[in-house]
Amino acid sequence: MSEIRVNGANVITAHQDLHSEQGALRGEHPGRSRNPVIKVADLAWLEFEKPDLDRAEVFARDFGFGIAARTERELWLRGTFAGPPCMVIRTGRTSRFTGPVFRAAERGDLDRLARATGSSVRDADVPGGGKAVDLLDPSGFPVRVVHCGERLPALPEQRPLLLNFGTDHRRTNATQRPPREPSRIQRLGHVVMETRVFGRALDWYLDTLGMIVSDFLFLDGQRGRGPTMAFIRCDLGGVPADHHTLAMHLGPGNGYVHSAYQVTDLDSIAAGGEYLKERGYKRSWGIGRHIQGSQLFDYWRDPDHFMLEHFADGDLFSCDVQPGWAPMSTSGLAQWGPPATRDFLGARPSPQRVRDVVEALRGDNEMDPARLFGLLRAANS
Repeated sequence: MSEIRVNGANVITAHQDLHSEQGALRGEHPGRSRNPVIKVADLAWLEFEKPDLDRAEVFARDFGFGIAARTERELWLRGTFAGPPCMVIRTGRTSRFTGPVFRAAERGDLDRLARATGSSVRDADVPGGGKAVDLLDPSGFPVRVVHCGERLPALPEQRPLLLNFGTDHRRTNATQRPPREPSRIQRLGHVVMETRVFGRALDWYLDTLGMIVSDFLFLDGQRGRGPTMAFIRCDLGGVPADHHTLAMHLGPGNGYVHSAYQVTDLDSIAAGGEYLKERGYKRSWGIGRHIQGSQLFDYWRDPDHFMLEHFADGDLFSCDVQPGWAPMSTSGLAQWGPPATRDFLGARPSPQRVRDVVEALRGDNEMDPARLFGLLRAANS
């Protein structure tokens, strides 16, 4: 429970000036499990299927990925940091996201996870080999946890520019000319998912994978019904972790919303964005700075309409930071930047979106008319 002190008419919480002005109220979701099965260390990579690997590779290089491996049926993408790859794309009849893969801290975690879930440990189909456990989350989405022995070596970095600040002059007799080239991806940062069973899915990731919540969002006037979005990080104890490795929100659909990849700095984001724009790719939203997580961001669509984000300068929290609570709104997505677009918000009507809404309202899930109208109001607030 957040510390609360009363100073005159003002209520001051432990979250004031930290990451959210509000902490939890008595009896609200604690944002973590008391006894999780394991505690995953990070996202390992994301898995997709696409019918055209050549086209996927062209975009990947333009977006700033390196190529870790390429076969007739698989394309493995990586960043410059040492460690696992960022993404694997396999050939398939349609373009689709096939699931996130999380990294176990120890090999023994896979055995504990398999026993607790009635699964089995199998050989992982990854370069260099490894072991994996395959699961389904409550949304019906495939989730894999892996432990791999081989790490990709580091690659040369895109150096940050040397900046002058006020009277702190670090650069003299030199100009700034950031190269017009792809933003060089350093690593995979997070994935965002939509689900019709938000509460069940949230508890599953906390109880099964040991993740913890950094921030909750709730619908205006519906806080008593619980949150509708959570920014979730890995629990690394006293070692600070990304503000969110996974984010989930309630919605009429189930599945991928976007994924985010860290780059060096703002100039890398901006110059890389110019490079993408010149090659005809579509910006979804940006450039700006988020509130939850504080990242500098820029969102793009690939040729298959998947949304990917360049980000830099994100928040890092250790395990002792408790969840913040804030109302869900479009204006609350960014500290500065252009207004969030309908494309980013998924607010453009489409036959599939209409089918999702009808199916969700008829199904056994957490979507009902009050939740739907609350989400629509939040998208316009």
